[in-house]
Amino acid sequence: MAVPPASWTILATLRWTADYFRTKGVSEPRAAAEILLAHTLSVSRLDLYLRYDQPLNPEELARFKALVIRRRAGEPVAYLTGHREFWSLDIRVTPAVLIPRPETEVLVAAALEAARFYEENEAGRKGPGEDQPKTGNRKPETSSFLGLEVGVGSGAVVIALATELPRMAWVGLDTSGGALAVARDNARRQAVLDRVHFLQSDLLAALRPTAAFALLLANLPYVPRAQWERLPREIKAFEPPGALLGGEDGLDLIRSLIRQAPQYVKGGGWVLLEVGDQQAQQVTALLQQSGAYDRIESIKDFSGMERVVRARRRNAAG
Repeated sequence: MAVPPASWTILATLRWTADYFRTKGVSEPRAAAEILLAHTLSVSRLDLYLRYDQPLNPEELARFKALVIRRRAGEPVAYLTGHREFWSLDIRVTPAVLIPRPETEVLVAAALEAARFYEENEAGRKGPGEDQPKTGNRKPETSSFLGLEVGVGSGAVVIALATELPRMAWVGLDTSGGALAVARDNARRQAVLDRVHFLQSDLLAALRPTAAFALLLANLPYVPRAQWERLPREIKAFEPPGALLGGEDGLDLIRSLIRQAPQYVKGGGWVLLEVGDQQAQQVTALLQQSGAYDRIESIKDFSGMERVVRARRRNAAG
């Protein structure tokens, strides 16, 4: 175990805590130490190094040690601080919601691209055919059409999209009242609550089956039961199981949503689904079997895994 320093300056505290976390098998020990100490002192992580020789007073040290003990026990850093950055936004999180993951930003980028595709089709320009070059994650022009997210959790995804598409209105659905309270607060903090209407709903049950949406996207629970049993304790013991566990093969809710979605999406609109490892092919097959889509494609995340499956709704005549 690391030897306590003679003086608990910021730098000495960081070094001791990182070593301590490392001996206890805590993931990302240095980053965890920096985030928790910056949170305790209400400063940025950069400030920790600008003030490296500043000693902690007894009250600060006591608060920090309490967080260290909780992190050692497995509690995620985001729950300890109450915040997580997503799409460069400060998102508040509580144990009522899943902690937003960086890979879910791929869903946001794919939805922004789909929004531009829809606009181009609506304006009579060429749609996203096979011969159309990829355009990366360029932000689409603003629009007045309507979008829907199923399973909003903390609201990170729908809020990111609302900030990027300032003339677009959204509906956000979730089964959890606790999650919706967090999402509403985040939407208020990011000044988009006037354009995101949150409803408690089991999938799409709270909505009339009317083809009203240009975009429908979801990051539903997709962890298979066998994989759930092997998850690290800091996920399995602290994050809400209902936001992760997707049944025996992970696709229970995704199957149901795919069956329902065609009734809610406009012709030329898009359905976007985040999926887990090796699930893209199965989800693609489910979308194909529905017969409701004229283009289906998968999009990889930064690690090269197929993370999002995207499908374009056929027009009524198609």
